[in-house]
Amino acid sequence: MEAIINEMRATVAPGQQDLDAAAVSRLRELTARLVAGRREEARTEYERFLSVIKRELCLPRDRLAERLDGAVVLVTGGTGCVGSTLITQLAAFRAARIVSVTRGVTRDWPRHPGAEYLYADVRDQARMEALIGEIRPDLIFHVASQRDPGLAETLVHHTVTTNVLGTRSVLGAAAAAGTGQVVCASTGKALRPFSPDVYTASKRVAEWVAFGFAASGALPVSAVRFTHVVDNSIIHQRLQDWAASSAVIRLHSPQVAFYVQSAVESAQLLMLAALDKGRTRPGRLPIRAIADLGWPVSLLDLTLGVLAARDSGAPVYLSGYDPGYEEVPFPGLYDPATAGDLSPLLNAFEAAAVVPSECPMTNVFEAEFAAEPRAAGLSAELAAICGETDDPQRVRAALRELSWALLDATLAAAPPEALTRAARIASRHVATLTADHCQILRTIQKWGSEVVT
Repeated sequence: MEAIINEMRATVAPGQQDLDAAAVSRLRELTARLVAGRREEARTEYERFLSVIKRELCLPRDRLAERLDGAVVLVTGGTGCVGSTLITQLAAFRAARIVSVTRGVTRDWPRHPGAEYLYADVRDQARMEALIGEIRPDLIFHVASQRDPGLAETLVHHTVTTNVLGTRSVLGAAAAAGTGQVVCASTGKALRPFSPDVYTASKRVAEWVAFGFAASGALPVSAVRFTHVVDNSIIHQRLQDWAASSAVIRLHSPQVAFYVQSAVESAQLLMLAALDKGRTRPGRLPIRAIADLGWPVSLLDLTLGVLAARDSGAPVYLSGYDPGYEEVPFPGLYDPATAGDLSPLLNAFEAAAVVPSECPMTNVFEAEFAAEPRAAGLSAELAAICGETDDPQRVRAALRELSWALLDATLAAAPPEALTRAARIASRHVATLTADHCQILRTIQKWGSEVVT
């Protein structure tokens, strides 16, 4: 396989937007050889990927029944994959009212006959205040977001206004209406305390926004981190489309592997977070993630499995990493001392803040950010810029500055021993660190108990 992959790379270098007919023909031949040589491994990996749809979490149903009995529940993004699955799960309990709020741009996921469906954009603060003020929900699940990392690099303004300002809008309206609790959907990518990628940065800032409401006492807030949801997989849909049309399949790298979870697991994770109210210390944001996500899925074998299943002759092109997908994570994010026992969606700084969970299949940690006046000012500046213009460069620059400030707020609250260990791990790779990663390392050293050189 390695020899074929080397031939692919020699045929067309990464980063090409347009491939000529000869290159496509050669890639098609090489891809056919890959499929033939790894047919069984690819079939097994594809089946394993699809089987994740059936996975569920353990639920303390008696406690959930007590929490949801007679409650008015609102779900933003309730017509999407996870939102619709959540509503189905909620309907099994005796909630008094289940309301979905969505802007209506979604695939045709099933709607539950016992739920109400309203239309509103979470970015419309006045509309959200009026709607939540009228419904007076006891519990809100905020699931609505722009979730495509690649698209986020193009739709910068839309992504930031939805994921950051939309979250602030929902939380602000909830606090004003006296909502009992809000549970926010986040992403495993937010374990990176700084990222140059728009999607990751927007969700990281959204966690900080949620922490601000929790820390102020204005509103009980929890969050959950999702990884790749199989039922609504962007990657799988693209692979199917490419295979059906025999179009060129663009893969970042043959070494890519990614964690996956099901829509049911995602919905149940949100419901578990509804039990956080009153159980954590003031000034903390409880964040949950699935503890054991299984072995990561090989992107290359998944691709070959789709091609084999569809008997497709689509060629694979190893295109390199697109904007929005960081090639190598900062090497100090995982500490071997804790990484094997906790969810891969938690970083080394968060491991020390893990608390017991009602479901042993999940981890919970209490997120904390130190007070950072610079972040508050930059947050206001980001909102002002988004209100003035949709210029992607200005919005991106403002998001980046805020993200750097949040790195300080994160590390200032992290345990010194975790900072020291992260600095030592990262320092071993200093010769290959990117400019951003070098800045992260310097910031870790600044807040750690000792400077590692």
